[in-house]
Order: sequence, then structure tokens, then C-alpha cells
Amino acid sequence: EEILSKAIRLIQACVDVLSSNGWLGPALAAMELAQMVTQAMWSKDSYLKQPPHFTSEHIKRCTDKGVESVFDIMEMEDEERNALLQLSDSQIADVARFCNRYPNIELSYEVVDKDSIRSGGPVVVLVQLEREEEVTGPVIAPLFPQKREEGWWVVIGDAKSNSLISIKRLTLQQKAKVKLDFVAPATGAHNYTLYFMSDAYMGCDQEYKFSVDVKEAETDSDSD
Repeated sequence: EEILSKAIRLIQACVDVLSSNGWLGPALAAMELAQMVTQAMWSKDSYLKQPPHFTSEHIKRCTDKGVESVFDIMEMEDEERNALLQLSDSQIADVARFCNRYPNIELSYEVVDKDSIRSGGPVVVLVQLEREEEVTGPVIAPLFPQKREEGWWVVIGDAKSNSLISIKRLTLQQKAKVKLDFVAPATGAHNYTLYFMSDAYMGCDQEYKFSVDVKEAETDSDSD
């Protein structure tokens, strides 16, 4: 119990160190490790191991029907879900409680003044987050020994060079706005990925690719 509670803090510290060194792949792997430790799962496991009362038999029945994620469970009609899972009323209530708490978050983003970014100048990305469900509370993780709140990382990375360029950590109640910024690189087109990573649940991370066309640095004569 003591080791697991310390493990999450240590993993979060690892993310801090890795991101300060600009290492994208290892930082994302550490974020996923926080999810795995919380939910007592491996990354190769089905996301359906997270809801309570889901045995390997339940998961097989679901995947045979093309139901592979918690979101798929949430979208099913009640009768269809009950017939598929064959759980008791109290167990179904536990599953519903988990689904209500599972993060269903809408993300939108904007690169500010995208058409006038110059080498050496700032690139500013505004991210808006809004939780679809209204029920918030501690993470539902039956095998994790302590109560804990969910947290998130918003990351901008360059997957090609494996570089982490900007990162923010946040907690999210209903809505949040996040501003990430970094210094524009050399002139030309540059491709980036925006990652939205949970520290507690598996299967709800999001990523979006975007590009920035950087113009030449502004000279003194340009600004006159």
C-alpha cells in the first residue's frame, strides 16, 4: 500500500525530469505507467479490465461484439448492455458509476496568429477542455489502495525528433483553458503533436497533429 502511493509521486517526478530534458517518448511512457499502476494493468491489456466486475469472460463477450473500450460500453442501450454483461443489478450500478466517472473530455485547440509566426518568436497554443459528464470525484480504481484524484498532462511534442517542447500539468473539474508556448524554430514547415494524457485511467488519452509554417525572423528593417 505504501509503495503504490509513493510510486505515483515518483512517476510524476520522473515525468518532470524527463520533460525538463525534452525527452518525449520516455515522458509519455512514464505517463502511461502512472495509468497502469493506478488501474493494475499492463498497456497490452484490454481497456475493459478497468470497470468493476469485468472478468476475462465478460471482456471476450464484449470484444466478440466489437465492444472494445469504455466509451463503447457507455454508448450501448441499457437493455443491450445488460444482455451482454449478464451482471446483477447492483453490479450494473457499479459499472454505471464507473462509466459516469470515466473521463469523457472534449478538447479543442488553436495556434494563435498561425499565419504570422516568425523564427525565434513565440508559438502560442491555446487548449480548451470540457468534461462531458458532470460527475467528478476520486478515481475509481478498485485495486489501488488509496483514494486519489485524477490529473492530466497537456504536451506538445515533435515525434520525428522525439522532442518534448512544452508541457502543462492540470486537474480538471468541468472546464479548463491551458496555454502552451515555445520558441519557433528555423523557417519552414514543422509538424507537431498535441497530447492530452491521463495519469489515472487508460484509454482516454487524446492526440492531435498540427503543423506550423515558420517565416523568417523579423529584422530591424521589418519592424521600422
